[in-house]
Amino acid sequence: MRCPYCTNSASKVVDSRATEDNTTIRRRRECLDCGKRYTTYERIDNLPIMVIKRDGSRERFDRNKLLNGLLKSCEKRPISREQLEGIVNSVEQKVKNRMENEVHSTVIGELVMDFLRNLDEIAYVRFASVYREFKDIQTFRKELDKLLNN
Repeated sequence: MRCPYCTNSASKVVDSRATEDNTTIRRRRECLDCGKRYTTYERIDNLPIMVIKRDGSRERFDRNKLLNGLLKSCEKRPISREQLEGIVNSVEQKVKNRMENEVHSTVIGELVMDFLRNLDEIAYVRFASVYREFKDIQTFRKELDKLLNN
């Protein structure tokens, strides 16, 4: 870290504390050469997670896109927005815990369906019908049979 006043690299930390949201550490530093004080912030560098779509294209993981899909699946169901945001948070955390820069959309879809299956069967079937691209009623029926047998 270089002093913004004299560009000297030697400094000492005078004060260090976490911000209110605990995502950043604020440090007051004093330059050992000119004696002036300045503030630095330390935070984790989050690299974007890329989602590999079915057609092979890649796009950034988008929490809002996932939440919007869940909102459509859960429309007129007794599921709160907080529950849906909890699913999004859990899915995002599981994807980040994989410690990979890229993840296939199928992994995300399966995670979402696992959460929805336990939360609301109707929302699960709605999401699955779009995600799995049911082509006909027979495919839809097979998914319902699997759900009923479990």
